[in-house]
Amino acid sequence: MLLSPLAERNQDGLLSVLREQLGKKSHGELFALELGSGTGQHVVHFAQDLPFVTWQPSDITEEFRDSIRSYIVATKVKTVLEPVHLDGGEPWEKWAGLPKSSCDIILSINMLQYCSFGTIEGVFKGSGQILRKDGFLMTYGPYAINGIVVPSSNEELDRSLREKNPEWGLPDVDVLRQLAFSNGMRLERMIEMPESNKCLIFRKI
Repeated sequence: MLLSPLAERNQDGLLSVLREQLGKKSHGELFALELGSGTGQHVVHFAQDLPFVTWQPSDITEEFRDSIRSYIVATKVKTVLEPVHLDGGEPWEKWAGLPKSSCDIILSINMLQYCSFGTIEGVFKGSGQILRKDGFLMTYGPYAINGIVVPSSNEELDRSLREKNPEWGLPDVDVLRQLAFSNGMRLERMIEMPESNKCLIFRKI
């Protein structure tokens, strides 16, 4: 079981946003896909509080998929499926065999800043296909706004990411909004979160 202190710090805040977004839908059975699940801390935490949602975790790294399995066993959650290998940059038809319009929720937590633009495009194209009408893609992390990165801590993060990989860096909210719109979604909300992060809610139209 891998432990991410960052995931531990932000999981309750993210759960609050999810609860608020789901609202009246909490009486039905929902299906959620998490892209880049990492250690697995988030998905089991959400599953324990939202038992009406079936969760499909995914990650491209085998070490993380092993950690997710360990968290599922340790917490005894019944609504988290076996983690799958899923590369968000690939065509949606390769997204673990998930059919079109099969998801109510897609999560991408602290992932987009570590992606090439091609992978980000893939995430939005795939989400536009796999989300049901009125479902939503929720992304979380640090962002640029109209090309501007603030505060200085995010500037430093953006610089260090680009030094590690020129294709990485803080994505721009307006670029994501346009990608969403071209894939049948609209940016419905931008929620300020601790540590200069934001939650973006993209609703399938």
